[in-house]
Amino acid sequence: MSAAQGMAYKLRTDAAPTGAGRRARRSHSSVAAPYRAARLVQGGVSIEGGLVGGCQLTEERVAARPPRAAARDAEPVRPLSTLPESSIGLYDPSRERDSCGVGFVAELSGDYKRATVNDALEMLERMAHRGACGCEKNTGDGAGILVALPHNFFREVTKDAGFELPQPGEYAVGMVFLPIDEKRRERSKAEFQKVAESLGHVILGWRRVPTDNSDLGESALQTEPVIEQVFLTKSSSSEADFEQQLYILRRLSILSIRAALNLRRGGKRDFYMCSLSSRTIVYKGQLKPCQLKGYYYADLGHENFTSYMALVHSRFSTNTFPSWDRAQPMRVLGHNGEINTLKGNKNWMKAREGLLECEKLGLTKDQFSKILPIVDATSSDSGAFDGVLELLIRGGRSLPEAVMMMIPEAWQNDVNMEPEKKALYEFLSALMEPWDGPALISFTDGRYLGATLDRNGLRPGRFYVTHSGRVVMGSEVGVVDVPSKDVLRKGRLNPGMMLLVDFENHTVVDDEALKAQYSKAHPYGEWLKRQKIYLKDIVESVPETERVAPGISGSLT
Repeated sequence: MSAAQGMAYKLRTDAAPTGAGRRARRSHSSVAAPYRAARLVQGGVSIEGGLVGGCQLTEERVAARPPRAAARDAEPVRPLSTLPESSIGLYDPSRERDSCGVGFVAELSGDYKRATVNDALEMLERMAHRGACGCEKNTGDGAGILVALPHNFFREVTKDAGFELPQPGEYAVGMVFLPIDEKRRERSKAEFQKVAESLGHVILGWRRVPTDNSDLGESALQTEPVIEQVFLTKSSSSEADFEQQLYILRRLSILSIRAALNLRRGGKRDFYMCSLSSRTIVYKGQLKPCQLKGYYYADLGHENFTSYMALVHSRFSTNTFPSWDRAQPMRVLGHNGEINTLKGNKNWMKAREGLLECEKLGLTKDQFSKILPIVDATSSDSGAFDGVLELLIRGGRSLPEAVMMMIPEAWQNDVNMEPEKKALYEFLSALMEPWDGPALISFTDGRYLGATLDRNGLRPGRFYVTHSGRVVMGSEVGVVDVPSKDVLRKGRLNPGMMLLVDFENHTVVDDEALKAQYSKAHPYGEWLKRQKIYLKDIVESVPETERVAPGISGSLT
């Protein structure tokens, strides 16, 4: 156990209520009972039965339980995390570092399949050793899955909730962590609806997500939020595309709710949106992979919960303390590694905030200032990276280009690199400094799904492309069973290489072809010749022979 984990355990123990004040464990609400298939003798659940991790499965039917709301509403208010967000004594959370497991499964056809979700969850469990847990064997540092919206599934469960959904693309779903206290929870939902309606959205309804926390450790249990989904329509009063509308809504509603709940910026969060999108949704938490795969979210075990792609993440939380909101995937990415330049990157983003404006979002400079800061003070390096990446793509850049800007290849001294590609990277470097460090980044916006490795190649990434039209990428080989006769191509991600799946064109885009396409899209070399300014051309340089240190006669040469 590391010093940080030991301190975390002590803080959790000291902060945990005892006796009657301790939160009771709950199981699925009644709507979740039909989803259950089989339970591990040791407490986990498999979707399809059989042996998992050497544990024999036994079939069982879970009786309907009372809705969990009744057990929680009378409980006192607790913060989402009881762990420190700032320096305490000799401990500084900014000194922590990170290493995780990340991977994805994709169907090139774009067809929604149950097998995609099953295999992604199996991949996650096989990378459990890349994640971590504290002193409690059943408290994980975090696990999650990002999938395309399962429209058939949501159409079915929302009917039970009392409302119907429009066609895909005409509605969005938000995955929300809400306060435990009922009054604060209802206030949060009311503020969100107020902001949404002011922007022209219609709230179709809310749905309590069925969960089972019976096997959670005390640390995860004491900070477990209420989890609900909100369904809403596209705004008719904005010319921005749906995803841009949702980005603005999420940013504005967070600030409004913080003000309503009297929460300071950068403080602990009672309200957190895992995702708000018309294309994708994130299920995550302070869980172990086996808990996520097995039963915590009953939705993930439903036969109609399907997707054409799934991105999973198992967290080793050493960059920041574990918490429900810091689990991954984030809204756009899953990250294995660390950003060594994080402090400088955050400072530069803060310095730019006064100049930011975006016509494509339909916001003036004053309106844009209301969604700041882009980088939350309490976010991990992954959260900070995700926030900036999301800003770039909502502002109009394509996802691959935005990733190339933030994690460039080692281009400066590469004599073999094409001049057009080098000019592209030089141009992008004038807009944003690299987010540098050992990192494997997997990313998606629903149209693209991909992964890239840092320019030093200091994190592992292996991939398979199959004859059957599937792409598998993970931190390790063996995380998904692929018959050898079905392998069309396999390999590892090289330093600076990007693996990209384009679901619109149903192809795997070659790294060289992708970057050649972007490098030739504009005359970057000509732009640099005309617009690049050298400091020596502005300030007259002093000849080297005349550079004399104060108080010393003669030159330094």
